[in-house]
Amino acid sequence: MPLSPHSSSKARITCIICAFNEAPRIAVGLRQVSSHPLIDEVIVVDDGSSDSTADVVRQFPGVRLVSHPNNLGKSAAMATGVTAASHAHLLLLDADLKGLTSQDITALISPVIHGKALVSISLRRNSLLIFRAIGLDFVSGERVVPKDLMSEALKEIRALPRFGIEMFMNREIIARRLPVAVTHWPQVTQARKTEKLGYWRGMRAELRMIGDLMRATYPLALISQTVRLLLLRIDHPGAASFRVRILQARYQAN
Repeated sequence: MPLSPHSSSKARITCIICAFNEAPRIAVGLRQVSSHPLIDEVIVVDDGSSDSTADVVRQFPGVRLVSHPNNLGKSAAMATGVTAASHAHLLLLDADLKGLTSQDITALISPVIHGKALVSISLRRNSLLIFRAIGLDFVSGERVVPKDLMSEALKEIRALPRFGIEMFMNREIIARRLPVAVTHWPQVTQARKTEKLGYWRGMRAELRMIGDLMRATYPLALISQTVRLLLLRIDHPGAASFRVRILQARYQAN
């Protein structure tokens, strides 16, 4: 499939961060994206937080804050962010990343703006072992995607399970046969729910999220999505070789 003519170094990018009670963590990402030369707009959707998430966001003058009065879930928050976005490419970031640098963001954006791929997906240091081994985290929340991947289906997105948005994007990427770049982030991790909420509350939250994934896509379809995304993956300078990924996965598991 030929790449879009919009995939060039002149592409303009909106960064969307959906956040719920992320006051202790969200500044890490905001420090990097708010001054990044490849990002033209930053939008944070505060999804009904009961902590000081909004106050932290307001410390970054160039960042646009959009607030939900109640917690609606990531899918609905993403729909709100997409509606507010001004540009044709979206950089999607989770609010709870650790170790994120400007170079990581550049590496994620570069395959798209330089026309190597139409979608870019991160592979973090603490992605599941199986994801690191195969070289694809199909539930990664860090992506660069065309805005029209979601803007044409906002009503459907708002009706998704709370954590169904990545499955929806995967389905659309596969249906459109968009070339995918997987960008290795060897120093970036994501805070686990057990770290945020304590062990038992965190485990319940993890199980609820897994339940949402199952509601969004049946288990066999998850396997099918992974295989089909792998078939769309392209090689690029930021990608780790299969042998390197296996060695890294073994080392980090020890």
